[in-house]
Amino acid sequence: MFIDKAKIFVKGGDGGDGIVAFRREKYVPEGGPAGGDGGHGGNVIFRVDEGLRTLMDFRYQRHFKADRGVKGRNKSMHGANADHMIVRVPPGTVVIDDDTQEVLADLTRHGQEIVVAKGGRGGRGNTRFVTVANTAPEIAERGEEGQERWIVLELKVMADVGLVGFPSVGKSTLLSVVSAAQPKIAAYPFTTLTPNLGVVDVGDGRSFVMADLPGLIEGAHAGVGLGHEFLRHVERTRVIIHVIDMASTEGRVPFDDWQKINEELKLYNAKLEDRPQIVAANKMDIPEAEDNLEDFRSKLAEIGREDILIYPISAASRKGVQELLYKAVDILDSIPEEVVVEDVEAQEERKVYRYADPDDIDDVTIRRENDLFIVESPSLEKMVKRMQLNSQDALLRFGRIVRKRGIERMLRERGAEDGHLVRIGDFEFEFVEHE
Repeated sequence: MFIDKAKIFVKGGDGGDGIVAFRREKYVPEGGPAGGDGGHGGNVIFRVDEGLRTLMDFRYQRHFKADRGVKGRNKSMHGANADHMIVRVPPGTVVIDDDTQEVLADLTRHGQEIVVAKGGRGGRGNTRFVTVANTAPEIAERGEEGQERWIVLELKVMADVGLVGFPSVGKSTLLSVVSAAQPKIAAYPFTTLTPNLGVVDVGDGRSFVMADLPGLIEGAHAGVGLGHEFLRHVERTRVIIHVIDMASTEGRVPFDDWQKINEELKLYNAKLEDRPQIVAANKMDIPEAEDNLEDFRSKLAEIGREDILIYPISAASRKGVQELLYKAVDILDSIPEEVVVEDVEAQEERKVYRYADPDDIDDVTIRRENDLFIVESPSLEKMVKRMQLNSQDALLRFGRIVRKRGIERMLRERGAEDGHLVRIGDFEFEFVEHE
């Protein structure tokens, strides 16, 4: 089975906690603080493996969580950082953030990597909080939580040549006679529901990968029928072979088929209009095909498209097929080896990163529920979550931060008085105005 789209959950590992510890050694009176920092959590990393061809593995495993960092140790020893989690994906995988729909990466090369969920930083031990005023602090931090998100993976087939056309025009038959691929072939439409890949040996030492892509119908650019599930694969191909039933066995007009398919390609992605294209006039072994081909050529001339390459073939009898393959491989040799649809790496380079003080507080909102004041601020809540507020030193530090960031003043302006409860995240405390 071919799986070309998957939705998975990824989570970076949490950072290890820092600890409060002091030197306790013989002949070392009044040893100072010796609590080590926690280790960093592991990242979740996607890495391209050219040995994979589908997203099948993500059908059975949808959650990927990296390990957390090791807790700090005494004697100022740092906890070990967790190993990163490497998730293998096939070339041609597009990584999309499910919440924002932002394209995070377009992975095409073997070994290419992207961090999709960063691990949390380790918490600081009490050796980090020594000051002149407090040489033996009982303060430590919890590890930061790892990043988590839902990711959508879309696989765009990495093929040199893509076969496009309406259902039942002979795409699967053509692939089966030029390669060892065995696509499903039957006398009814839409027998091909997923892309089939085959390696084509031209016979002169050259070869290429050909994809038999599901049949198009009108409105595919808007998702009708197989719609986008088909068109996403066309973007990857370097050369398009447009297979047309020149015998009109289904009652369609060959020239109309050519126009409709190309319109769907252009509406989906305007760049596909410039992709090299060869018309494979199939089923030429049927008597009506010769007249239809002549009519097809004359209509192309009427619209000034005599430049369109047309190769009359019969996939069933293999007549004309070798000439078609020679032309396809000649075009491949004359164009760049890689088709770049979205230059995601260039977008990454244009991003601007600014330094952010971890103690800075973003926009703060305060709301009152009777005698309870609720302070809402993502960065402040994150900071409180990391604090181990179980010692007098830690509470005093928390109080200093609240005053420094203006939270105490804002609470007073909202009517907070001594004895009122204040909640920040999951932490509640009594408001006491500092004198």
